[in-house]
Amino acid sequence: MDDHFRAFTFVDRITSVQPGVRIRGHYTIPSGLDNFPASLVAEAVGQLAAWSAMAALDFKVRPVAGLAGGVEFLSFVRPGQRIELSAELESAEADAVAYGGSASADGIPVIRLEHCVGPMMPLEDFDDPQALRERFVLLCAQGAVPGGFSGVPTVTLETTGGAAGQWTRARLQVPTTAGFFADHFPRRPVFPGTLLMDANLRLAAMLASELPAANNLPWQLRAVSNVKLRAFTPPGETLELEARLDERDEVTARLIVVIRKGPRVVGGARVLFATEARA
Repeated sequence: MDDHFRAFTFVDRITSVQPGVRIRGHYTIPSGLDNFPASLVAEAVGQLAAWSAMAALDFKVRPVAGLAGGVEFLSFVRPGQRIELSAELESAEADAVAYGGSASADGIPVIRLEHCVGPMMPLEDFDDPQALRERFVLLCAQGAVPGGFSGVPTVTLETTGGAAGQWTRARLQVPTTAGFFADHFPRRPVFPGTLLMDANLRLAAMLASELPAANNLPWQLRAVSNVKLRAFTPPGETLELEARLDERDEVTARLIVVIRKGPRVVGGARVLFATEARA
């Protein structure tokens, strides 16, 4: 079966849209999945915003991952839940889209994105413009049949160095083939920025777990800020990830993550962890 609009697509229906201004929709997480990472909820909000921006510009350009001022992680989602999505566009121009957005499930806020910017690229370089126009019409009408997504493979991190509680480094080998490349994108396969950030957050969580905390409570991911992705990552690429402690006290820890391709820094972010009492 064609993986286009299945392997890495997270909007089932658009319930209201004012192209270039605001948009609402939803996505149902397939019940057969083991989990649905928070990074994919952020991806769903970004995809919703992209539909509004592409429609406003007649599907001639499309946004790609770029910058995110802040992402708050407010609660978890589970397979089978329907995520309500919304995005407000600050601007949608031929060179870039600026937006913020949020997601909730069962009335509980899940994630909030602020001050995101996606550079616009010629759409036909990445996908078939007519196919996207037809998909937009479908999403705005009856919507797509839920359940097409079957999950993504977990990308293994190979630890290459570190000092306990201070810094850790790992190598990430991007797959040469994967179903999501047929959806991201059909004409130019790119490793999704949200999967790359998910790998960074896993590395940061490993480092945070080495830090002492008040009353031995677990560190919980609370927010990511100053997210920057400066380059496309093609299939088969090798990247080096590093997480480093910036500052901490008994209840909060701030880490910096950096992505390198050889000697070149191609991305990074600041990550906030905080302790939370067990339920």
